[in-house]
Amino acid sequence: MAENMPVIGEAWPVAADEAGIWLVSGDRAWRTMPVPSDSGPHFEIELELFAHGIGRDTVTMMHSTSWRADGPLLIVTYMVVLRADDYVRSMWRDARPVTVAAADTVGPARPHAAADAPEPSEWHVLMHGLRHLNFLITTDATTRRALGGWWRRHLAALEPALAVMYNDPHQAA
Repeated sequence: MAENMPVIGEAWPVAADEAGIWLVSGDRAWRTMPVPSDSGPHFEIELELFAHGIGRDTVTMMHSTSWRADGPLLIVTYMVVLRADDYVRSMWRDARPVTVAAADTVGPARPHAAADAPEPSEWHVLMHGLRHLNFLITTDATTRRALGGWWRRHLAALEPALAVMYNDPHQAA
């Protein structure tokens, strides 16, 4: 009999400043250990942030944007918006820019049938999360209040590149 699929949390810590949106974790998301049955992904993400020196006072917003199976794991993805009081790189030296040009370079995700699971790259997961934040700005008052200033400007700039992520129809084999 197969074992149960462990659940882990995945945090994409992002911050914005005048220059743009930054992935604070560098090149990839931070992942938790398997979530204990007496805990939850949200709390485990908070612990992971704390392990990286990020306290609640720096977190502007946490929102789960998706989940996916990845080999033997079920990954619950969170966008974690961090407050930047200065330029992001002055606070987090490993931060990497997230740009429209980079989204264009990666290109759209591979099309899939309507009833099939997508096979996104980690970059597509990040882009989906940012697009989701942009959607929430227009539909959720709490998010709109949390993501002011530079966020609205930078997310709006990403929207055209993201809106066509699955623009090509799936072709059955």
